[in-house]
Amino acid sequence: MDRADWHRAHPTTFGGDTMTPFLSLSRLIDTISTWAGKLTMWLILATTLISAGNALVRKAFNQSSNGLLEIQWYLFAAVFMLGAGYGFLKNSHVRIDFISTKLSDRARNWVDVVGILVVLFPFCAIGIALGWPFFMQAFTSGEMSQNAGGLIRWPAYGLIPLGFALLMMQGVSELIKRIAFLTGNGPDVLSGEEAKSDEQKHLEALEAKAAAMLAGDK
Repeated sequence: MDRADWHRAHPTTFGGDTMTPFLSLSRLIDTISTWAGKLTMWLILATTLISAGNALVRKAFNQSSNGLLEIQWYLFAAVFMLGAGYGFLKNSHVRIDFISTKLSDRARNWVDVVGILVVLFPFCAIGIALGWPFFMQAFTSGEMSQNAGGLIRWPAYGLIPLGFALLMMQGVSELIKRIAFLTGNGPDVLSGEEAKSDEQKHLEALEAKAAAMLAGDK
């Protein structure tokens, strides 16, 4: 059940009017994270094509370009830094499942609230605070790669504060969702199908298909 269906089924909840603007903000952040996630998918494709092209040219013509080699790790870094918030949105980050599954719905959400406030936000703030001066120094100095034909450095350094900012922003959205559930103003996004990562859903679909095929053979 998504948030719209949940609110139709629960028309009167405590503090609903107060939570409405926050839930709207959460949906906006989720949209931004989704677009960032889609961008990283294209970056993975670009990285793969550039890597394959570099390998082919090096083998066929014994030629290589430091710029093209460096753009590979630029894009690779962008995938991880820009995709972190999307991973949080899709619940694909690591959880200790054998512990979390033994907790009640409210306990799991409280654990997330504490984790976001005590761990995630300070961690992201430190990353931004340390990464921003690093980026600005490279930007103002025009720092270049030490390798011949290498790339300018500041775009790669800029991924550090940007990535942590996107992750913190998604943390705000997830915090709103947890509080909404705890106050009776939203569904529990950590339970049922909504808590499963795309990989878990894909694996379950494959298992169901395999079971159906085995049943058909009998």
